[in-house]
Amino acid sequence: MFNLGWLEVALIVLVAVLIFGPKKIPELGGALAKSLRGFQNELKKTTDSPDDEDQQSDEGI
Repeated sequence: MFNLGWLEVALIVLVAVLIFGPKKIPELGGALAKSLRGFQNELKKTTDSPDDEDQQSDEGI
């Protein structure tokens, strides 16, 4: 997907540990995962029901 090698990933992890510290990394990972799940749920809602929005806009006219 991003075409990253093991060296690039190791460098990113090292920089993250230096910036945030080893105790804060799991909390950040959990917050990121929660945000991504919410984002995916919202995308799924919008792709599942486009007809509902059309009906609502037609009723308002």
